Amino acid sequence: MKKYYVHPQAIVETENIGENTRVWAFAHILPGAVLGTDCNVNDHTFIENDVIIGDNVTVKSGVYIWDGLRIQNNVFIGPNVTFTNDLRPRSKQYPGEFLKTVLEEWVSIGANATIIAGNTIGKYAMIGAGSLVTKNIPNNTLWYGNPAKFKEYICNCGEKLNDELLCSACGKQYSLEDGIIVEQ
Repeated sequence: MKKYYVHPQAIVETENIGENTRVWAFAHILPGAVLGTDCNVNDHTFIENDVIIGDNVTVKSGVYIWDGLRIQNNVFIGPNVTFTNDLRPRSKQYPGEFLKTVLEEWVSIGANATIIAGNTIGKYAMIGAGSLVTKNIPNNTLWYGNPAKFKEYICNCGEKLNDELLCSACGKQYSLEDGIIVEQ
């Protein structure tokens, strides 16, 4: 007996779906895809074969997740986020392996952002709506714009850090070590 929900209007060809995951109408998931527990895959999504999605991931409507995507736990992908997996696409010409794009734990990506293939978005990073990500994004940072630019350091809770790298919402303190933000 399946311990996950698939809407009758969805096409789910994989059995690799964790408990309590929900797949809504008009989603199509190919046979090689792996989805963790407690995920929510909204309407009008497509997930290719060479995709691994962790636990507690939210994929909003209109998102297509192509081969090569690695999505870790607790990630939020907003509506109509676009991923690429080939920097030089041609019709009917396929690379031996698609570029890997990694979304580390607790990443949040706003609606209509575009993520160029081969990049890693670090833990707890946030990408603003409509942004174009063209390079790796460090942990605990907020980026937005076209192309996306660094705007602020952010706490694990999602709030901006002050000039002393302290979160006024939850009290966590951070520091910079070799240009990388680290929780104290």
